[in-house]
Amino acid sequence: MNAILNKKFELILCLFFTVIILNACKTKGTISKEEKKRPNILFIVADDLGAHDLSYAGSTYYETPNIDAIANEGVEFTQGYAAAQVCSPSRASLMTGQHTARHGVTDWIGALTGETWGERKNTKVLPPEYVHAISEDNITIAEAFKADGYKTFFAGKWHIGDVPYSPENNGFEINIGGWEVGSPKGGYYAPWSNPKLDYKYKGENLTKRLALETADFMSDNKDEPFFAFLSFYAVHGPIETTQEKWNKYRNKAEAQGIPEKGFEMERILPIRTVQDNPVYAGLVESMDDAVGVVLNRLKELGLDKNTIIVFTSDNGGVASGDAFSTTNFPLRGGKGYQWEGGIREPYLIKAPMLKNSPKAISYPVSGVDFYPTLLDLAGVALNPKQIIDGVSLVPLLKGESLEDRALFWHYPHYGNQGGEPVSIIRKNEFKLIHYYEDGKDELYNLNTDPKELNDVSSSNLEITKKLRAELDEYLKNVDAKVPTTNKNYDAKKATELQENRKTKMMQSLEKQRKDFLKKDFKPNEDWYNSSLTKD
Repeated sequence: MNAILNKKFELILCLFFTVIILNACKTKGTISKEEKKRPNILFIVADDLGAHDLSYAGSTYYETPNIDAIANEGVEFTQGYAAAQVCSPSRASLMTGQHTARHGVTDWIGALTGETWGERKNTKVLPPEYVHAISEDNITIAEAFKADGYKTFFAGKWHIGDVPYSPENNGFEINIGGWEVGSPKGGYYAPWSNPKLDYKYKGENLTKRLALETADFMSDNKDEPFFAFLSFYAVHGPIETTQEKWNKYRNKAEAQGIPEKGFEMERILPIRTVQDNPVYAGLVESMDDAVGVVLNRLKELGLDKNTIIVFTSDNGGVASGDAFSTTNFPLRGGKGYQWEGGIREPYLIKAPMLKNSPKAISYPVSGVDFYPTLLDLAGVALNPKQIIDGVSLVPLLKGESLEDRALFWHYPHYGNQGGEPVSIIRKNEFKLIHYYEDGKDELYNLNTDPKELNDVSSSNLEITKKLRAELDEYLKNVDAKVPTTNKNYDAKKATELQENRKTKMMQSLEKQRKDFLKKDFKPNEDWYNSSLTKD
């Protein structure tokens, strides 16, 4: 009997002290269950969106209120870079935290190399072979979050490996629309062709569909931490929009004044100098509308205060080649180019759990930095087996500083848009570009010459020498592949082709630009199927 009474007394005492402890915790502001929940991650990547294709970044033509809201509520890295000037290498770097020369995906997957390239292209050098998928040795950012208990989701463009190197084999539990193809086959309005995503009705908007799938994933997993990677195909070609959006931006271009000329000659190809393409502008707005879909869902679910949002792009806007859609002015070049217009990007991080972050940060950052930064913000430990070239930007987000470091780019290929085979190093204000065709080095002071108009290598010989030595040492350490001489190069044919670009191509581009702006412009019978859309 005494034993039973003693046990009851012990139980009463235990409950008594438990109540006291709980009440004490409440009075001292103990973190609630909701506050203890690990942050969600929403990572949004646009395709081929330039650094100045957004209204917050200075565009007076494109309208992007939803992306602007991320910039206004988060932190803008004003010198944010993609890891490459074309898509696949840049995307592989987002997944691995490594510079392109290390992971080996140095060109868009599908590009020709070596003698096969030489049989079709008359160039001074032959681009080397490159890796066609993320290697199994790498631990992707999705695998890192998944191993720590996060639900992982991918929607949209992949283009960094065919089966068995698809999103599902790189840490993503759910994959909607991600396969080896880099553009939206069939266009942005159904019927499209994608083995990972069927359309629901003719005219369905692919960009909005990807956003809705992402929003539904967040709804389904609102009670546990998630890592959602929304990878738009937009604004990659083929550029398409609705008649209503085209009309809006055609009228806007007319109101702003349509220049007689919209192109000038860059080193190899003509390049667009004005933002007045109403089809592209409509596509940009459609993507921004889709961003609004996921942002609104976060607020409806009450997750906006506990979700880290990233917004960026995989390379510069397409100013030459493809659809010649936009200009990256005042930056030089665009997608595929070695200049700032090819690699500078929108680079936004909104971490609502960090208070009093700076609104803008000028420290040069790269796509390789997202991996360690997001894991750091979420309290997920880096796997020591994964080599990371990037650094955590959390100190900067907290208003602190980071040591100066070098950033590297390795693109030993020819861009379809006019870019040349190069390797690049940026350190502090100086950027050195090494050209493989002739071994030349260009040096730019980005503080005083952000447009890269003045090569100062001859007046800064010591800086040029030191940066080149550091670049060479880095490339050697990662066993970077470099081009070889094309013994069949025909200089006369190259000159003839270049003259044709300066005359016939330029004339054709100016005509197309004016056609897009005509009041009776109509691309086909049903506006790319967009006239069927219910959106």
